[in-house]
Amino acid sequence: MAKNTICVWYDKDAEAAARFYAATFPDSKVGAIHRAPSDYPSGKAGDVLTVLFTVAGIPCLGLNGGPAFKHNEAFSFQIATDDQEETDRYWNAIVGNGGQESACGWCKDKWGISWQITPRELTDAMAAGGAEAKRAFEAMMTMKKIDVAAIKAARRG
Repeated sequence: MAKNTICVWYDKDAEAAARFYAATFPDSKVGAIHRAPSDYPSGKAGDVLTVLFTVAGIPCLGLNGGPAFKHNEAFSFQIATDDQEETDRYWNAIVGNGGQESACGWCKDKWGISWQITPRELTDAMAAGGAEAKRAFEAMMTMKKIDVAAIKAARRG
């Protein structure tokens, strides 16, 4: 296990989530799967308890902890994309697999984990500052999935 690992709490589907992430994002994989050695409040001996996985190069531990805690936007994965095709691919994979759209490039997967699918064009616009950043930001505020062409047009004014 890596020295610093993000622990993500799931009701009961950590393995399914890890496999979905590994199939969707580059530099992602499923590692060790650990089963509960005895019964516990949310499961039985032999149930999957934890799953080590990597999502876009980030080491994570999925914990099947039961329904006690729910996800919210206070935690999200941010995936930088290079173009509209890549933005569409990730967005459609998450939303099209039982997830839901939100605003400004945010969406949630079917397990309630928030994702920011963020084209580099948008982050570059924000880094530029000034009127260019303001125009790009205002354009973004009207979007769900980010439209790269619209951000480019906003940057140009």
